[in-house]
Amino acid sequence: MLEFDARTARFLENAYRGSDFARRRRMSFDALRLKPGDKIADIGCGNGILTADIARAVGATGRVHGIDPSADMRETAAERCNDFVTVEIVSGSATDLPLAPASCTKAVSVQVFEYLDDIPAALREIFRILVPGGRVVIGDMHFDTLIWYSENRARMTSMQAAWDSHLVDRCVPEHLPGDLEEAGFALEAVVPLTCTDTVLRPDGLANTMLHLMQNYALQYELLPAEDVKGWVEEQQGLAEKGRFFFSLTHFVVAARKL
Repeated sequence: MLEFDARTARFLENAYRGSDFARRRRMSFDALRLKPGDKIADIGCGNGILTADIARAVGATGRVHGIDPSADMRETAAERCNDFVTVEIVSGSATDLPLAPASCTKAVSVQVFEYLDDIPAALREIFRILVPGGRVVIGDMHFDTLIWYSENRARMTSMQAAWDSHLVDRCVPEHLPGDLEEAGFALEAVVPLTCTDTVLRPDGLANTMLHLMQNYALQYELLPAEDVKGWVEEQQGLAEKGRFFFSLTHFVVAARKL
């Protein structure tokens, strides 16, 4: 499991402001269809960028509950949302939400479900906290859509396999619509967002994954250090030669509580 400690939180604080992450965040924001006075659960709020965006949109009569299991992430989120009296940042997880039944009009979760070992339990919790007709928006990557060029396919495959070990479920979007309907929701939309990079943009998803995958493989000694170093240097070299290519699709799924 990727540990969201203080060091990772600082790295992601900068990375999440990048162009690909901003587009991904905006998709979930738009899918919520926010209105003044909405009561929102931001499940796995992380560093609180989306939480703050939601707080602005729901206004003084709204309420935003930012929920995250990481103390370091909660600290960053609380600092970011300090000026919003309508926001509370609390400890909790997707399968154990610290909220009363029918206390929220809407809920959102971005890149959280791929880390859950019990998605049905998380959906039952969301169903519990939503009012009848309440809306849920869930965004996650489908890692089978990953295309990442390398001249050393065996090493690239090894790096991807090492990275997969930090996930519980690499293909959440393909079964989430069915999971939602089984949990009592009516599916309303499934919208893809493909992030493609041919230059290794400093503010892009590919560059963020390059650093996270490198650090994760080294931290847990999943591959020889020279292999990891060689992979990073190859990708940087491909970018310098104009031969870099990366593509990965994020899906935003929206549903309504029946």
